[in-house]
Amino acid sequence: MSSKSLQWGNQSSPITFLLLGFSSAYRVQVTLCLCFSLIYLVTVLGNLLIMTLIWLDTHLHSPMYFFLGHLSFLDICYSSVTLPKILGDSFSPQKTISFVGCITQIYFFLCFGGSECTLLAAMAYDRYLAICHPLHYPVLMSKKMCHCLVAISWLSGSFSSLIQAFLTARLPFCGSNMINHLFCEMPFVLKASCSPNAPLNKIALYTLAGTIAMGSFLLTLVSYVHIIRAVLQKGAGTQRAFATCTSHLIVVSLFFGAGAVAYLVPHSSSSKEMDKVLALLYAIVTPMLNPIIYSLRNSEVKGAIRKSLLRGLLQISTKGAGISTHYCLVGTWGLGS
Repeated sequence: MSSKSLQWGNQSSPITFLLLGFSSAYRVQVTLCLCFSLIYLVTVLGNLLIMTLIWLDTHLHSPMYFFLGHLSFLDICYSSVTLPKILGDSFSPQKTISFVGCITQIYFFLCFGGSECTLLAAMAYDRYLAICHPLHYPVLMSKKMCHCLVAISWLSGSFSSLIQAFLTARLPFCGSNMINHLFCEMPFVLKASCSPNAPLNKIALYTLAGTIAMGSFLLTLVSYVHIIRAVLQKGAGTQRAFATCTSHLIVVSLFFGAGAVAYLVPHSSSSKEMDKVLALLYAIVTPMLNPIIYSLRNSEVKGAIRKSLLRGLLQISTKGAGISTHYCLVGTWGLGS
């Protein structure tokens, strides 16, 4: 059997893709591996902390923190699609991924990314109702409404990504199987296709992704236009309520800003490394920063962290006091005997 037939199952479905990644120099690989490991650790632990605080602290059982808990879960999933594979490839001489694995990675990356776009829009809508319609907020943002918005976020991301992954999987890949990227991301995989209809497929794929992203961004933008108008009209009380929006605004700016620069701003053919850095920004760095931003900018989250730390220290000191008392009693009994 020839090497070509080993490499390709048939003309339209390669067995494996070769990911070029960053420099193959050993020192660069070690540095990147350490950085990515630290980023992944902070991402998982930070978002798990937010989820645990929201679950344990009854003061955080509100719609805003309900959405924040789901955002933290999405961030863990979003970074887990790419980072473990990147870490596993750090010291591999050939960074390969199977065709099925590549399409699966595309599906979950788009699914979690699209769901996060919609969830960020739902969080903006929640803040709009809380600030612009405070009297009707408990009725408008009921528990049932919260669950519906989260379900819509997951379904929109899943449905859109399923279509995009299916269309990508049907493209013929009869040229080079090399992907000049860190992971299987749709624009870079499409460049490896040799289909004469590739431009039409790209338009269909970008239309689906753009509908989710732009629709979510426009809903977020409209919500904040009404929020800012209400803050300017109603004065100090509403300005204090607007403080709850600052963390969300920073997260939205990072997520949509990095995505817009990566997908909408044209890049020269010599900016391959910059494309990879931008991909790292919105795929890896943003999920790590989200819990940090909400922890530093949100007084209720900081208060919950302080209470949890104090509760933990109190439990440790109580156990320590119990152990000391036990040994004192044992010692007393020993002296008495």
